[in-house]
Amino acid sequence: MAEIKKEQANLTINRKSKWRTFRDNFELSVMLIPGILFFLIFSYIPMFGVIIAFKDYRNNLGILGSKWVGLRNFKFFFTSQDAWRIARNTIGYGLVFIILGIVCSVTIAILLYEIKNKFALKFYQTTMILPHFLSWVIVGYITYILLEPNMGILNQILQFFGMKGIDWYLEPKYWVVILPLVNVWKTVGLSCIMYYAALMGIDEQLFEAATVDGASKWKQVKYITIPSLVPLMTVLTILHVGNIIKGDFGLFYNIPRNVGLLYPTTDIIDTYIYRGLQTGDDIGITTAVGLFQSFVGLVMVVATNKIVKKISPENSLF
Repeated sequence: MAEIKKEQANLTINRKSKWRTFRDNFELSVMLIPGILFFLIFSYIPMFGVIIAFKDYRNNLGILGSKWVGLRNFKFFFTSQDAWRIARNTIGYGLVFIILGIVCSVTIAILLYEIKNKFALKFYQTTMILPHFLSWVIVGYITYILLEPNMGILNQILQFFGMKGIDWYLEPKYWVVILPLVNVWKTVGLSCIMYYAALMGIDEQLFEAATVDGASKWKQVKYITIPSLVPLMTVLTILHVGNIIKGDFGLFYNIPRNVGLLYPTTDIIDTYIYRGLQTGDDIGITTAVGLFQSFVGLVMVVATNKIVKKISPENSLF
C-alpha cells in the first residue's frame, strides 16, 4: 500500500514538473503547435487509409464498405514481374546516393574550409546551394535541354567532335549514371554547407599543433578533419538510410520524363505507386506497396541506429 501511494506521489510530482517546464518555456512550447498540427493532419490522421492495403477497394463502397482480402494485395505485388525491378532500383539508387552524397559533400566542405578569401567563399557557397531551391520540374527541363536527341547541347558537343549523337531517352543504361549526377548536383550544396559548419567548430589550435609537428595537409585532414565530421556523418547516414526504400519522386519522374522505355533503370516504388493511383484500378495494391515501403524504412532506421549504438554509442541518433 505504501509503495502504491509512493508511485502516485511520484506521478503527481512528474505532472507538476512537466507543467512547470511548459509554463517556464511557454513561448518555445507555443512554437511547437504548428509543427504538431502539421504532422497530426498530414501524417497521423491519414494513417487510417492504410486499411485499404488489406481490402479489395471499390469507389462505390468506400473504405469501410470494401471487402477484406487480407494479405492478397501484398502477395500480388511480390509475385509480379515489377517487384524485383522497382525494389532493385529503389534500394540501389538509395545506396549510391548516400555514398556519393557523403563523399562529394565532405570533399567540397573540406575544400571550402581551405578557402581564406571571404568573397570567394561566399560566391562558391551561393552558387552551390542555388540548385537546392530549384524545383525538380525546372531541373527536368534543364536536363532535357542538355539531353534532347536532336538539338540537345550534349549531342551538339558530341557531333562537333565527330561522334554520333545519342538518343538518351531510348537507352536505359545511361540513366544509371545520369540520375546520380543530377541528384548530386542538386543536393550537394546544402549537404556540404552542413559539413562546413561542423568544420568551423574545430579548434584551430589542433591544426596549428599539427603544422608545428610537421603534419601535411593530407594528414591533418585524415587525423583531425574527418574524425571531427564522423558524428555528423553518422547521424545524417542514419536518417538517409530510412529513405533508401523511399526514393525522390521528383527526381525519378521529372528527369526521365516518365518514358516507358526507361523503366528498367528509372522506375522506383514511388513512381510505380503514382502510376497505379493515376489509373485508379490498383489502389489496394499501391497502398500495400506504400505501407510496405514505410515499414521497411522504419525498420532500417531503427536497425542502423542500433548497429551504430553497439559500435559507437555517442554517435547514435537515439
